[in-house]
Amino acid sequence: MSAGESSGADEKKYKGVRRRRWGKWVSEIRVPGTEERLWLGSYSTPEAAAVAHHIAFYCLRRPSSLTALNFPSILPPCVNSDMSPKSVQKAASDAGMAVDAQMIISNSSVNNEIKANGNDDNGGSWEIKAKWDWKTKTYIMFLYHES
Repeated sequence: MSAGESSGADEKKYKGVRRRRWGKWVSEIRVPGTEERLWLGSYSTPEAAAVAHHIAFYCLRRPSSLTALNFPSILPPCVNSDMSPKSVQKAASDAGMAVDAQMIISNSSVNNEIKANGNDDNGGSWEIKAKWDWKTKTYIMFLYHES
């Protein structure tokens, strides 16, 4: 299977996401101007892998067109444009893990919001909140960054 393909006809295809033979969903992205790849993680759901790619793509490339994003209506606010690739990798991976955890929690009906936080290479801090919106059946994601 190539990137974004899935075995089920009804599964949505996301950019930068592929499924392993054993069922896990993975995401990685190239760092612009280099041959370096950033591993964004392995996830239980394609949505989690897509969120990780979405965050990394937006942070690294700042696309002029929203069509390149997995979730064009959800832009990460307050993302620092000078985040290092490793900081972007951490923020994207944590966002994906938050979405995976959100799926588990939403299936158990305990809580419907996940938070993740950390520090970047420049002494700044970031926090990600991912929330499942039952009305629209989409994730609402917020990324906060402070220098």
